[in-house]
Amino acid sequence: MGPACLASQTHQSQKNYSHFHFSLSLSPYKMSDASKTSESPNTKNKYEKIISNLRQDDGWKPVGKLYEYQGFWYGPSLVQNVISTQASFTPQPTDIVLCSSPKSGTAWLKALAFSIVSRNQVNDSTNPLLKKLPHEIVPFLEIELAQDSNNRNLETPFVATHIPYSSLPRSILDSSCKIIYICRDPKDVLISHWNFDQQVSGIGSESFPLEEALEQYCKGIYPFGPYWDHVLGFWKASLEFPEKVLFVKYEGLKTDGPFHVKRMAKFMGHPFSSEEEQQGAPEKIVSMCSFENLSRLEVNKNGNYYLPDLPAFENKSFFRKGKAGDWKNYLTDGKAVKFNQIMEEKFSGSGLF
Repeated sequence: MGPACLASQTHQSQKNYSHFHFSLSLSPYKMSDASKTSESPNTKNKYEKIISNLRQDDGWKPVGKLYEYQGFWYGPSLVQNVISTQASFTPQPTDIVLCSSPKSGTAWLKALAFSIVSRNQVNDSTNPLLKKLPHEIVPFLEIELAQDSNNRNLETPFVATHIPYSSLPRSILDSSCKIIYICRDPKDVLISHWNFDQQVSGIGSESFPLEEALEQYCKGIYPFGPYWDHVLGFWKASLEFPEKVLFVKYEGLKTDGPFHVKRMAKFMGHPFSSEEEQQGAPEKIVSMCSFENLSRLEVNKNGNYYLPDLPAFENKSFFRKGKAGDWKNYLTDGKAVKFNQIMEEKFSGSGLF
């Protein structure tokens, strides 16, 4: 789970920004006490009325009560943020929206996309990824931008979100924005989700055992779940609108990173030249953004990630293992078989896996 799963409130920030450019003093978004505004009582009452009528469940203990909205599950503040985002987010025509289900490679996708687009403006010593967490460079749509789409610094064209395709703001779907989605083996997503949520919430495995998490996951009742509906929404969109939506697999990036980096670059309108390919530019980006490299950086070992009204996240919590197939260390053969049967049923006929 990313920080979006635990977000409680979104602040507004400065509205002045320039057109997209790069700066070595990169700031993900700018906050100003003078610019913070509160929602009107009518708006709050509207949210409360909508939320009060939603189906509820408290089975994913690290997060607490969840609400089902448009077929997916969210904490109460995130429901409000998603609704607000749907109503008010105004994208830029050149925006690239980086999408994922939590714990599917979100930070990795942000790092790769940013490095591809900025490769001619930064070098090995000035890349902001050396000093900032990828989440600080690319803001979340449903957190930093939920109440004010201007709550960003257009030094990059990126925004990120865990919101499913069917619930994305129409302003994004009807615009010229491009969307990149990353998916991951659902068993690895479960294990990463469970570990992260325990660490962030302080609720240990004795209070929230893996068996219980597995049951909830297979029901689809956890933040931004069900996983299969989340993935299938973007998968089908990528087939119907290939010029709008690019679908990338975590495991594919692991096995042939340069190939998929070149796919992403072309899709985003920043293709590599023949000379760049000969000089190994795609391979350099893969190396720079690898789990091994990012997890060794000082900022990602000892830094903290701050969001409005939330305790600081330790940056290292976003870099646990980064492996494909780590689920084998947690799920017995019997549990894995049952899990696979459920996933095969959910993804049947999609041609995805």
